[in-house]
Amino acid sequence: MNFFQLRIWISVSDPFDEVEIAKRIVEKAGGRLPNTMDLDGLLQRLEESISGKKFILVMDDVWTEDDTKWKPLKNALESGGTGSKVLVTTRNERVAKMMMGEFIKNDWMIHRLGVLNDEDCWSLFRRIALRGKNKDECEEFENTGKEIANKCKGLPLAIKTLASALRFKNTLEEWERVLGSEIWKLEEVEDDVFRHLFLSYNELSPTLKRCFSYCAVFPKDTRIDVEKIIERWMAMGYLGSNADGDDEDWKVRGRGYFDNLAARSLFQDFRKDGDKEINSFMVHDIVHDFAQFLRKDVGSIRTMKTTCGTCNSLLLSKVEKYRSCLFDGKEVVEPHVCDSQTRVRLLGLRNCRLNDIPKEIEKLIHLRWLDLGYNLFFSDDFKSIGKLYNLQFLSVDQCVLRGISSEIGNLSELIHLDLSSNDILRELPESLCNLSKLERLNVNECRELCGLPQGIHRLKKLKHLCNEGTHSLQRYPQGIAELTSLVTLNKVLPCDGNKVGWLKNFNRLSGKVKLLINISSGCCDSVDDAREAELGKKVHIQDLTINFYGEKVEDSSSSSVWSEVLDALHPHPNLQQLTIGFYYGSRLPGWIVSPLNQLTSIVLFYCERLPSLPPLGKLPLLETLSIQNLCELEHVGREFLGIATATTTTSSCSSSCWSSSVVGTNIIDGGFPKLKKLSFSMCTKWNKWEDIGAEEDEEEYSIMRCLTHRLIIMPCLTELEIRSCDGLTELPQRLLRKVSWSLEKLNISGSTQLKQFYADGDGRKFISRHMNPRLRFAY
Repeated sequence: MNFFQLRIWISVSDPFDEVEIAKRIVEKAGGRLPNTMDLDGLLQRLEESISGKKFILVMDDVWTEDDTKWKPLKNALESGGTGSKVLVTTRNERVAKMMMGEFIKNDWMIHRLGVLNDEDCWSLFRRIALRGKNKDECEEFENTGKEIANKCKGLPLAIKTLASALRFKNTLEEWERVLGSEIWKLEEVEDDVFRHLFLSYNELSPTLKRCFSYCAVFPKDTRIDVEKIIERWMAMGYLGSNADGDDEDWKVRGRGYFDNLAARSLFQDFRKDGDKEINSFMVHDIVHDFAQFLRKDVGSIRTMKTTCGTCNSLLLSKVEKYRSCLFDGKEVVEPHVCDSQTRVRLLGLRNCRLNDIPKEIEKLIHLRWLDLGYNLFFSDDFKSIGKLYNLQFLSVDQCVLRGISSEIGNLSELIHLDLSSNDILRELPESLCNLSKLERLNVNECRELCGLPQGIHRLKKLKHLCNEGTHSLQRYPQGIAELTSLVTLNKVLPCDGNKVGWLKNFNRLSGKVKLLINISSGCCDSVDDAREAELGKKVHIQDLTINFYGEKVEDSSSSSVWSEVLDALHPHPNLQQLTIGFYYGSRLPGWIVSPLNQLTSIVLFYCERLPSLPPLGKLPLLETLSIQNLCELEHVGREFLGIATATTTTSSCSSSCWSSSVVGTNIIDGGFPKLKKLSFSMCTKWNKWEDIGAEEDEEEYSIMRCLTHRLIIMPCLTELEIRSCDGLTELPQRLLRKVSWSLEKLNISGSTQLKQFYADGDGRKFISRHMNPRLRFAY
């Protein structure tokens, strides 16, 4: 802090008053206020007060997201000295991003405060609650105090509030009474902690308030799936409905609501799917108590009036507060439905050891979400479910269903139907095609499913057909080609004589797609069919698997058909993961090594006629490469590295970046710049891996020496596997030295000759002398 000439702290709060903020900054900077308190005059005095001075300004508790109120202040603050800083505290991440302006992409500039650890919790609690007490008193209260501090789950405000309340409670009984209470029922918490949470809560729209408080339906410490909570919000009616012509999907609205709540620090412990969206989260115990508090009076009058002697009051209270009844994982011998439960909208009977679909469910006429998954149903009778005309979400996955009765077609409001992992389900009824609002049909791992309904073209709103693991499904009905709104289609099968050509207009496909290509001997129409699919226009596909099947070929003309088909299946450069299997062509297509590709992973398996590998090292983002069962591969040459050299006279350098260029340096493109894992397995004829040359093994990396070469190969490689490749006798030693300090794992298990050389013979000295001492060597 001593590096700053001016140190200014102001509380902003809500509303964002530009005039008052500018006035306080001028005062604290020691400036002179103008005669009239208009914004322009104050901003001019602000500039004069900080001109050329290095300052740090803390703007505490900012709420506004309106950048038009911030920009005039920001422009005036730019008159400060070099190195000046503005530190903003806010409960809303969107406020932080608004104030960052052009630096919005620098996520590292946002510091997201977490919770305190147990040690710091107790330290803060003890300092306040035990202040003024002697050593014996401190010891008396310590164990109970630590338990109370733990109830606060690292939230400093809750610790401060409870500790302050206990400071003047001088008996252990009083402390134990606080320990045994629900936090949200304590008057001190309601008055202090909840008062602060109400500031964030009151900023929410009525819909967001309902979405947030509904999260209390889950027990504490539950990890909540984002997609599942959005489904429940939809079933509760919080997301509205998709009217005809409404372009905004309810899932998009739901994700927007979730992001809004997450940005306001109401959720925590986020988990992401790689670098993608958040897929799960948790609610802090205190925030959970607050959400419960918000619904404490909902439905209380109706609950008191119930006359049902079977249902317990806690169950009925949940039905009234959340219109939800969740028995997940609890044995329900004979489900009972009383009049007090008929208002329920969400019912969870997952894994409740049910043997039949409960008949009493038909009384729940307002039900919109029903989960019956993971039960063992001996009957396929859907009559009781067929009377739930408002149902939107139905899960009957893992129920050992043999069939689906025609009553399923009565559910005209159904959006999601999950039938996954019913191993012996063989067919779906035609009445399923009456579900005109169905958006998602999940038949993943229905291994015996032989076909889809012929009237599937009537499912005009179907966006997601999840069909991984449907091994008995060999072709699609003709009508599927009309469902061009599909976003998810995991497996592509022949349809109406076309293998994949019917995909031409399916440009919304995204995520993971698997193509099964049948190539018959001498059949050249396969190439035209592959071109017809126009994979290059499918910009949203991220993970593509191309598996071939058909007659194995021996002559070169037939082999060329396989190669031409793969040439024609040129995906969009956005593709990130590519798998090619059971391919009988003699070469790989040129598009696979284009440096424009965004590929991060490639798997090649059972490409039995490939004699060599293309220059895959050119791919700038490739992180994992797996080569399996290439029976004809004998030689991996230097071209595999994809190295190309070009001379430059540019002068720019960085001691921490190997790719910097210097005067007279030869720039080396390729060399697998991002590769982390390289795996070869079951390449039984492979006997030679060509090493790099001596001139490429230059070990001088000092920029001060004006290098003539700058060859960096596989600088990120941490794992190298060569398993069951019996013909290979030795690894390229110069190349191994290049990767020696990054390599953490070397596995040569099953490669007999490599094991003899590196585990038992002379190669062992090379490993111990040149490789990373932390290397895990498996053989």
